[in-house]
Amino acid sequence: MNDKLKDIHEFFTINSRIAVALSGGVDSAVLLYLAEKYGKSVKAYFVKSEFQPAFELDDALSICNTLNAKLEIIDLSVLSDDSIVSNPQNRCYYCKKAIFGSIVQKAKSDGYDIVLEGTNATDDIADRPGYKALQEMGVISPLRLYGFTKCDIRQLAKENNIPVSSKPSYACLATRVPTGTQITEEILNITEKAERELFSLGFSNFRVRYCDGNALLQITEDDFPLFAGKRKDILEILGRYYNNITLDSKFRSSNE
Repeated sequence: MNDKLKDIHEFFTINSRIAVALSGGVDSAVLLYLAEKYGKSVKAYFVKSEFQPAFELDDALSICNTLNAKLEIIDLSVLSDDSIVSNPQNRCYYCKKAIFGSIVQKAKSDGYDIVLEGTNATDDIADRPGYKALQEMGVISPLRLYGFTKCDIRQLAKENNIPVSSKPSYACLATRVPTGTQITEEILNITEKAERELFSLGFSNFRVRYCDGNALLQITEDDFPLFAGKRKDILEILGRYYNNITLDSKFRSSNE
């Protein structure tokens, strides 16, 4: 990994005044760590919208506190954009346009012309409309550019005591709603509440997907014993928000 660190060090030497889009996840946290270590003037931006659960902001604050980094929180209502709430196949394109458009605008007004984000070399961007939006706006992905894999990122986070080093990959709440189903504040609220309560039972890598008033609970095979032991509690929790519950025990961690 030394060659990668040398290359990214050189990147931050050339681009010393930069803005970092911080999501609260491990990728952007490590990117911010490297920017703070090698850059000269760095500021992080977190966009708070209806699509982010509260813990993402908590994690972003914890990351910045640990790294002693400057953070600005941008409030943005994505539900005011019809191209997003109609939930087309390329919804992520419009969502990234809105979120990163607000970051680029605010960063520029703060004197930062370069905006970075945390896509890594392991991420599959072949069918990711949101990444296309980032490219169109000139947002740079240094971790991907210099070959940092998810394994590299986890290692750096652990070695440098970054708070989210073991945090599973997490996608926004909108990904729980099937394409073509209109995204509403009510659906997002029940999704956040249901997942928050399952977190409290000990689950960490799972999804509760919405389907016409019903829930598809996706857990990893590793968590199946936990599901078996907590089945009654889980059904009680999800029963408060959904009509019927289906279990998918073949879920694997992803950014969706």
